[in-house]
Amino acid sequence: MSTQTFNYNHPFTLESGVELPKFHLAYTTLGKMNAKKDNVVWIFHALTANSNPAEWWPGLVGEGRFFDPAQYFIICVNKPASPYGSISPLSINPATNLPYGTDFPVFTIRDMTRAYQLLLDSLGIERVFVALGGSTGGMQLLQWAIDEPERFHRIVPIATSAVLSPWGVAFNASQRMAIEADGTWLDGTPEAGQKGLAAARSIALLSYRHYNGYAITQPRDKNFVAMQESVTYAADNYQRYQGLKLVNRFNVLCYYRLTQAMDSHDVSRYYPSLEAALKRITAKTLVIGIESDVLYPIEEQVFLQQQIQGASLLSIASEFGHDGFLLEYEKIENALRQFINEPSSLHLKIVHQ
Repeated sequence: MSTQTFNYNHPFTLESGVELPKFHLAYTTLGKMNAKKDNVVWIFHALTANSNPAEWWPGLVGEGRFFDPAQYFIICVNKPASPYGSISPLSINPATNLPYGTDFPVFTIRDMTRAYQLLLDSLGIERVFVALGGSTGGMQLLQWAIDEPERFHRIVPIATSAVLSPWGVAFNASQRMAIEADGTWLDGTPEAGQKGLAAARSIALLSYRHYNGYAITQPRDKNFVAMQESVTYAADNYQRYQGLKLVNRFNVLCYYRLTQAMDSHDVSRYYPSLEAALKRITAKTLVIGIESDVLYPIEEQVFLQQQIQGASLLSIASEFGHDGFLLEYEKIENALRQFINEPSSLHLKIVHQ
């Protein structure tokens, strides 16, 4: 495994019109590129992950897994605005020699993929064998496959959509309101906005999980060690724990900007319609959806399958909602094996598992 930094030392204009004098991207590679450069796998990470998919997707990526570095050259980029190495509110603004902080502009999903195009060119890679990503990772994948269809041989968008719904925007707005309600969030200290960020994460979890999943993992009669004396129920304790867990590894300004990046997602912005945009995709496509997903309902993946020429859809039954794309890796692996190694066998338009 190798984590490196791509430095682009030229002006880069965002969709907003803001011009950055330069930017940098942290990216991780696993395995080696073969002589033909036809074993490249590009993985897009979701909202708060990093550039090492073997760490957050161990069911699919790593030694002995489906995406084995012994066979593939795997690339994952830390998205702009994330605190894990790429340009973000924590980076130094060349104009002030201080961290950008709240001056850091919003990178739209399309801004992100335009930056990745420059990285891919620098690596001398003309075409990616297979690219996949879930949630906001899937957003980036779709946008790039639409803007540069010739770049991808196969794509696998997972638990994602062509445009972030008003429902999704409302979840993000609620998270930002929780952050804004914490009067310290703009203080510029390492502790700034921690209570607001914890509350935002609790709201987000309700969109990532499902009613049935909580009943299974956090039942009312579950024994647990309470984080606070006043906590009586496991589900209450779990929300607080997950909020603290994110606070300990993330940054409030980065989280705020990343939710705004999600809001920007609309692949039709430079095309006549969503349908027209999706019809630009020429890569062989497997769309994967989670039937219990409340953030990106399965109807949104059905729409992708219907509009992308020749696409197939794997519809996964899971009790764990949106997070099923990280947990139901055996079902995803079975479909990937057919899609990549035996493409002729995946002949149904909609496959339920």
